[in-house]
Amino acid sequence: MTQLTLDEAQKLVDDWIKTKGVRYFNELTNMALLVEEVGELARIIARKFGEQSFKEGETDHDPAPEMADILFVLICLANQTGVNLTEALLQSIDKKTKRDSNRHHRNSKLL
Repeated sequence: MTQLTLDEAQKLVDDWIKTKGVRYFNELTNMALLVEEVGELARIIARKFGEQSFKEGETDHDPAPEMADILFVLICLANQTGVNLTEALLQSIDKKTKRDSNRHHRNSKLL
C-alpha cells in the first residue's frame, strides 16, 4: 500500500488537476462539491451505522470512496487558498491539546 504525506497528497492533487483536470473549479464550486461529498458520506453512515436502512438493491455501502472524494476536494480547496494542510493539522492538534486534553477526561458522558 502506498503512503502519502499531506504535502505529497497536495502535490499529487495539484499535478492531477494540471494534467488531467484542465484547471481547478473555483473555490465556491469546490465548496459546494465538498458539501455534496460530505452528504454522500453521511447517507452511507446513517444507513450503515444509524437507524436508517438501505433501499432494496442498494449495494454501495463502502464509505472509503466518499471519504477519498472529500479529501480530494478538501485538498483542492487547500491548494487554491494557499493552505499547507500539514501545518494546519499540526496547529489544530496543538490547539485541541491545549484546550481539550483534560476536558474530555472530566466529561461524565464519555466515561
